[in-house]
Amino acid sequence: MNKEKNFISAVVYVRNNEKIIKDFALKLNKVLEEKFLKYEIIFVNDESIDNSLNEIKEFAKNVNNATVSVINMSYYQGLELSMNAGVDLAIGDFVYEFDSVYIDYNLDLIFETYLKSLEGYDIVNTSSKGKRKKSSTLFYKLFNKFSNYQYKIDTETFRIVSRRAINRMNAMNKTIPYRKAIQANCGLKITSIYYKQTKTNNLKIDKQLKRERGKNAFDALILFTDVSYKATIILTMIMFLFSIFVSIYTLVTFFTKQTVEGWASTMLFMSFGFTGVFLIYAIIIKYLSLILNLIFKKTNYLIESIDKLN
Repeated sequence: MNKEKNFISAVVYVRNNEKIIKDFALKLNKVLEEKFLKYEIIFVNDESIDNSLNEIKEFAKNVNNATVSVINMSYYQGLELSMNAGVDLAIGDFVYEFDSVYIDYNLDLIFETYLKSLEGYDIVNTSSKGKRKKSSTLFYKLFNKFSNYQYKIDTETFRIVSRRAINRMNAMNKTIPYRKAIQANCGLKITSIYYKQTKTNNLKIDKQLKRERGKNAFDALILFTDVSYKATIILTMIMFLFSIFVSIYTLVTFFTKQTVEGWASTMLFMSFGFTGVFLIYAIIIKYLSLILNLIFKKTNYLIESIDKLN
């Protein structure tokens, strides 16, 4: 069988995955070895506190036809920054991005995404047809509705990205706070492959990683969509209409000479008004903090070491 001659890089995010990382690595290496002439595997160890690193080292001892590297992050930096570090180190013509080491798909899907990219797509995403969490469904609906991007984003298992797409995204924004948003707006052809899950994911997500996903989702909505802007406009209009109503009510009671205490309506108006103002200020402050981080934060990520294991 003739193997593909394009150099392939596989970047794998690792965070406390000692129970499944070796099995994932063996299966991934088997596919890459069978299909590609030259490839490398880069594991990004995001400060795992379990035995994940030792499992990777054991796996690397039996790999002879490819380079296996480990990037050890200086401290926990989350999925986005860690994967950016891995992609920056990768030298492949095409780069696989595995955000998770849990396999709920047929292994043929890995090579299928590569073949799909050869049809002219710079980014090919894979996504399961399984049931999604309500929070994820809500986030993607809001993002796709208010972002006005050429391509919609979805929950993805892994993806393959061409070197041209990586260069384009780096040129657009060196500090990438949310890869999916940059990919969807890079101006290159993107497609998705949907698959039926072979098993249900019952693994518990790392608590720190779960919190980081929530923060990234909120930041993405602020940075890449009009959700916060439209929410501010709607809130301002409600406050304005309420102010008009209170003014009319006050004039009516004054000219009809009705005796009213007025305290309850006044306090209600003041409390509502101050609440709205504080919410608007909170959104503005969040915008400013994100802009300051993107402009003045010079360090994208910090690496403790890069180990070549074979």
